Amino acid sequence: MTNHPTPPPPHVVVVGGGLAGLATAATLVDRGLRITLLESRPRLGGRAASFTDPATGELVDNCQHVSMACCTNLADFCRRVGIEGLFRREPAVTFLGPDGRTSTLKAGLGPAPFHLGTSFLRANYLGWRDKLRVAYGLARLALDMAGGEPGETFADWLWRHGQDVRTIQLFWSTVLVSALNERLDRLDVGMARQVFVDGFLMNRDGFQMEVPAAPLGDLYGRRLEAWLRDRGVDVRLTTGVRSIDADEDGDVRGVTLRSGEALDADFVVAAVPFDRVRNLLAPALRERTPDLDGLDRMESSPITGVHLWFDRPVCPLDHAVAPGRFLHWVFNHTRLQGREPQGGGEYLQVVISASYDLLWMNKEMIRDAVLADLAAMWPAAKEAELVRWWVVTEHGATFAARPGVDAIRPPQRTPVDGLFLAGDWTDTGWPATMEGAVRSGYLASQGILEDLDRPSRLIRPDLAPGRLAGRLLKRRPERIPFNPDFEETAAGFGRD
Repeated sequence: MTNHPTPPPPHVVVVGGGLAGLATAATLVDRGLRITLLESRPRLGGRAASFTDPATGELVDNCQHVSMACCTNLADFCRRVGIEGLFRREPAVTFLGPDGRTSTLKAGLGPAPFHLGTSFLRANYLGWRDKLRVAYGLARLALDMAGGEPGETFADWLWRHGQDVRTIQLFWSTVLVSALNERLDRLDVGMARQVFVDGFLMNRDGFQMEVPAAPLGDLYGRRLEAWLRDRGVDVRLTTGVRSIDADEDGDVRGVTLRSGEALDADFVVAAVPFDRVRNLLAPALRERTPDLDGLDRMESSPITGVHLWFDRPVCPLDHAVAPGRFLHWVFNHTRLQGREPQGGGEYLQVVISASYDLLWMNKEMIRDAVLADLAAMWPAAKEAELVRWWVVTEHGATFAARPGVDAIRPPQRTPVDGLFLAGDWTDTGWPATMEGAVRSGYLASQGILEDLDRPSRLIRPDLAPGRLAGRLLKRRPERIPFNPDFEETAAGFGRD
């Protein structure tokens, strides 16, 4: 009897150690595969990462990242790798209006999609005219399943549906610029609708935030690296890839590292930014992936994080949204993560999304504008001494959610045998979010397992819609002309 040698396990090379690459690797472990994860930087996490403050040695996030309860695949990923306990569920969102009064958005009585109605009506930074306009706009948006007219921006859609400068600035922009990292005059209508319908209206819990209780470099860096290594993944940091190579048939052969080392692979997952993927492909692979030519039309949106260490407490809240201000959101890391600066005081992290207008400003100008906002929001900030600060702008933070961008987002499976794509910029059905990145990794892994005749459904279902929300928001309504008079209706309440 002849003993045949056992064939080696299939080799999967994942290029890129951001969330998309991490999700790919994490869903392929313990399946009898050899997995190599290559990351050009000295740490994992991609854009969801931290840097080391040279003054203190502590990890400082590039920018605050938050999730929502509707992000079911990101939650599944965190459970899978054992970090689900390192997030704080926030059942309410606090808005600090221009007059300094706070309003809280939280679920109240009533089923979805009306569960946020009571707290919305109590929002003191919006008058009655504003609330009527917004309510009308939300109803029209929820029922507009087509996602607006072809090529229409969300700003144009809002003007067409009775919104004015005040409601756009204080409500629509406040929510959507933070959620999608794009200005409303450049924003796709369908993605805006998805934020409100899937995030706020469809399920009572969907809007609740998940805020990291530890630095991102710990969550998606150190812990993920240890978890993957413990399960046999060959994690190589500071290892850049020069090219993804083709064999004589035009299929994937493996990769060549910048060091010159060649790695053979049965599957390669390119989990890199959209503006890098085509340059990594060998000419024979580029010829067989013409869909990637459309990536030349994809653009990026920037985001800016401002880190401030004060000598005393400044912010009395865990976090706050600031409608109508230069800064968009404040997170109190001393309260959220127990990170009190040496010698006492408070550490705040400020987020400014879609920060195109800041690109001409130097860091001192950005810092001073943020400090002026904080002083107007909380009097204690006027007296506090700024001990230390950082301004970090991620120029390619997300792909720009422009009208028509979904048409150029490629699927994870390519026409090339063995070549898969992963990244929030691929066709995930989600905007540029951590949820989208994880979904892309799950879909790439599903494709690999299908090719190995080991099919497995990895994508988790969305949160179940409330019964009433499902009936109201998932059917296509008839188009009924309706042009309300907000001034006359608001007068009936006897106030603005």
